[in-house]
Amino acid sequence: IEGEVYLGDSVKIRSNTIIIDSSINNYTEVKSNSIIRNSIISENCVIGPYSRIRTGTKIGNFSQIGTFVEIKKSIIGSGCKINHMAFIGDAILGDDVIIGAGTITCNHDGNESQQTVIRSGSYIGSNVNLIAPIIIGENATIGAGSTITKNAPENKLTLSRPEQVTVQDREKIKSE
Repeated sequence: IEGEVYLGDSVKIRSNTIIIDSSINNYTEVKSNSIIRNSIISENCVIGPYSRIRTGTKIGNFSQIGTFVEIKKSIIGSGCKINHMAFIGDAILGDDVIIGAGTITCNHDGNESQQTVIRSGSYIGSNVNLIAPIIIGENATIGAGSTITKNAPENKLTLSRPEQVTVQDREKIKSE
């Protein structure tokens, strides 16, 4: 623990965790090997193991941030679940958003960071790329494996996948 750190009532901090200049509020558990820097974690959250919460992040009550999830300069609403191998950067998530494994917000355009907004109740499938700037509407569903480059409407399924093709007469590559 480094700098100014606030730990609320009944907070559990597991082994090999680093907390720097952050606030961890009541009944939250930070699992092993997590790093939290200059961030606010609200009540009744579960963080980790192996999570990295970077400067400028605020995580709402009852949210779960899981294994190998990195969050940078984002606001995560209450009741969100980002449980497996994801990167959420420069984003605002409403309440009760679910982010599937392997999802990333593609937040940097080569010159500066752009923002992703995901409205409350949305479900983002596994292995999704959200190309910022973008807004995902309330209660939207994004299909697994999609790369989303345009705003997605509320209460609808949005996906983008090329058609799968099998080449029948492909010449086998021989290793020498």
